[in-house]
Order: sequence, then structure tokens, then C-alpha cells
Amino acid sequence: MSSNPDPADKTLSETLQNMVLDSSDVHDFLDALAQLSAETFSASGREVHCGITLLRPRRAATVASSSERAQALDEIQHGYDDGPCLRAAREEQTYYIPDFRQEQRFPEYREAIAEHGILSAIGVPIILEGEANAGLDLYSPEANAFTEEAVAEAEEFARATSVSLRMAVRIARLTERGQHLQTAMESRTAIDLAAGIIMGQNRCSQDEAMNILKMASSARNMKLTLVAQSLIESVSEAPPTTHFEG
Repeated sequence: MSSNPDPADKTLSETLQNMVLDSSDVHDFLDALAQLSAETFSASGREVHCGITLLRPRRAATVASSSERAQALDEIQHGYDDGPCLRAAREEQTYYIPDFRQEQRFPEYREAIAEHGILSAIGVPIILEGEANAGLDLYSPEANAFTEEAVAEAEEFARATSVSLRMAVRIARLTERGQHLQTAMESRTAIDLAAGIIMGQNRCSQDEAMNILKMASSARNMKLTLVAQSLIESVSEAPPTTHFEG
């Protein structure tokens, strides 16, 4: 067996990495991924719709879709809290539905999805190894639209996307933590500056200045940070700025 990588796999990997770098957040990446998935599995005269669900702990599902119709189809699935994509994400196994009219595993959902002109679908897990659970959903208005080869290709596609999606999720978490840290530092800066102003005006200690700020916060029913910022702006006519040394 040759150890050389498949050029197609390399191209997909590079495309996905560029999508991560070009995306502003996880949802943006998922939208681009859904569009790429739909284009990959559609053919001339046979349009495939794609939805992607990312299930994160203690958070609502983030849904991305390749089109408005795909979004509507995903909303149906989430309305029933069941369907091939959700089961694939939760159970980490593929669900293939050749014909929803004969499907027995989703008794309520199958009726609703068939009414919207969808007859076959594939739900494929995107394994994220503890980062979250994700599922790729491919819809077709034709019965038996997906061959065994197409199902295998969808599974391979999902495996290829898992690394990039894990990267996108981790970047999102780091960005979120960084934003929280920045907010905390800016809040601390404002409070320290306000305390210094009070110390200078009243010739008091830092503890006494902090007590004055806290009493003002309680009396005005405002957060301590907002009281501090208001005091600073009344003196300097500009909001406080946090400076970082490189």
C-alpha cells in the first residue's frame, strides 16, 4: 500500500484549514462547511441540502445550513429533538434513511420531513473527541438518492472535517476566555483609577476609597465598574483605557 497521501484528501484538508483561518467564529465556519458539503455531494440535476449541528455542553445547538431550505429542514429536526443528524451527533454513528416514507426509526419526524419534499437523508457524526458532539446531515428530495459509496464518502468527509472543526471550537474557546480576561482587566483598571481619584480628593486610604465606591454602587443600584467609569469620565472626560506592555 502506498504511503503517499491522496491529493484529494490534501486539497480538502487545505481548504478546511483556510476556512478556519478565514472564519470570524465557529458559526461562520460551520456555515462555510455546510455550503462546501452541499456542493460536494450535489450533482447535475440532483441538489443535496446540508445541515450541520454542533452540540456543546450546557449550550443550545448551533445549527448551520447550506441554504434557507436546509435551515428550515434543520428547524424541523430540532423541533422534534430527533432525527438522523441529532442521533448521529449524540450516538456517534451514521444514520442512513433511503426513503422516509418507509422509515420506522423516526415516527413523528419522518412524517414532517416527507411533507417538506425530502425523501432520503444521511446523518453522519463528526467526532470531536470531547470538544463537543457534531453531526452532518445531507438531505435529498429523491428516494434512495445516496448509494453505499455516497454514504462512505460522507463518513470520510466527516472524518476529514473533524480536525478543522476541533480547531475552530478551541479557537472560539480561547477567544472567549481572552475576551473575558480583557473585560476583567478593564474593569479592574477602572475601579483602581476611580479609587485613586477618591483617595486624592478625600485624602483617604485605598480601603476607605473602595468603601465609598461600594456605597455609591449600592445607592445608585449600579455595578461597581459602571460607577467607577462614570467617576473617571467626570474627571477626565474620557473612558479609562487599559494599557499592556509588550
